[in-house]
Amino acid sequence: MKTLRLPPGPRTRSPLANLGAYRKGFLKFLLSMREQYGDVVHFKMGARHIVLVSDPHYIRDILVKDNKNFIKSRGLQMLSRRLLGKGLLTSEGELHRRQRRLIQPVFHKQRIDAYSETMVDCTARRSTGYVDGAPLDMGEEMMKTALAIAAKTLFGADVDEEADEISDAMTEAMNIFDLLADPFVAITEKLPLPRNKRIKQARDRIDATVYRMIEERRASAEDRGDLLSLLLKAQDEDDGTVMTDQQLRDEAITLFLAGHETTANAMTWTWYLLSQNPDAVEKLHEEVDRVLEGRLPALQDVPNLHYTRMVFAESMRLFPPAHSFGREALEQYKIGDYDVPKGATIIISPYLMHRHPRYWDNPEVFEPERWLPEKAEARPKTVYIPFGGGPRTCIGEPFAWLEGVLVVATLARHWQFSLAQGHPVDVQPLVTLRPKHGMKMVAHRRPSAHSGQNSTEAA
Repeated sequence: MKTLRLPPGPRTRSPLANLGAYRKGFLKFLLSMREQYGDVVHFKMGARHIVLVSDPHYIRDILVKDNKNFIKSRGLQMLSRRLLGKGLLTSEGELHRRQRRLIQPVFHKQRIDAYSETMVDCTARRSTGYVDGAPLDMGEEMMKTALAIAAKTLFGADVDEEADEISDAMTEAMNIFDLLADPFVAITEKLPLPRNKRIKQARDRIDATVYRMIEERRASAEDRGDLLSLLLKAQDEDDGTVMTDQQLRDEAITLFLAGHETTANAMTWTWYLLSQNPDAVEKLHEEVDRVLEGRLPALQDVPNLHYTRMVFAESMRLFPPAHSFGREALEQYKIGDYDVPKGATIIISPYLMHRHPRYWDNPEVFEPERWLPEKAEARPKTVYIPFGGGPRTCIGEPFAWLEGVLVVATLARHWQFSLAQGHPVDVQPLVTLRPKHGMKMVAHRRPSAHSGQNSTEAA
């Protein structure tokens, strides 16, 4: 039998040797692997073979050219069992292709454009509670804003009264990521441990909201043209059957989670980065004042909010919501001169790629101007992958871009945010990249650059 030529990496006889470093800091561990061993690294996590890939050409092959040799990683398989079910994010093969065809119309440009008014309205309404000079947790604010937008645009529902409970449940559910560092998780996830009980309670709380929305819509039989209406009337092309409540739940909860968790984190990090870069804030305010002239933004303004979009793009470069994702090799695979064993997990980390010094000048610096067209087009495409790539690129990418630009522009009209004095800032790489200690900030009302706006626009 031919001996595999594994990529370079730490060689140890102990199957648990890397778990300590992994638990102390997942992203720091990955970064240390790349710095020590290069852009293709092999290490073991328990009995599993892991290959970290940080080369854009190999990433393109894995996500695009050879994508059929891979399925979603062990982490998403666990997420499927514990929270999401067989939704778009976790399904494979023909089921995934069928569901993506079914859901794609919800994210067609014309339909997404129609969501713009709701995005602005939810943001403006939320900001009416801000007080000049008062503290607020921007992480919580962005989570609740994005939650309201997702519920209204995708399901035609208001969840304001449930926002705190749902947000807390989502936070608890994100702790599923910690289970990946448990080499005995196949056994421990079945035991009545406190962490398992908390995750189950979080799932039950989220389910309660989703099933309520499904039940109310079934009872009304109203077609609102949103995701829920589309899923309820969808029929299988082969036998004409409709989705069960379980299937509806799996798709609804997947898009509910993906539709607000990732964007909320991206916007939270955006306000943090702006608070640390006053020159960028000045340019953002200049553009918002000039384009909007004191009014709320609308869909037609988006093409003119160039700098706002660059700010959001640069925020997702430094703090990509999906910090890492994995693919499991169905068959033995070749990366350059190296062999990847069958069943191995390939890790691709947007967080690492977006800060790779080979592809980015001053990679740790917040520089929105690097997204000027002439600069952005010169980089390999898979150097910047906040939404993944290939046939499994995030279906909600256009939704996220529109929401990010409109939310930032809406708030920047009248507000500026500074980091609370002494507040520590660090990353917490759960399923998404959250701020570890929240994001305590202080709201400052800007002097209005335009007079005459009415009271509803003064938010």
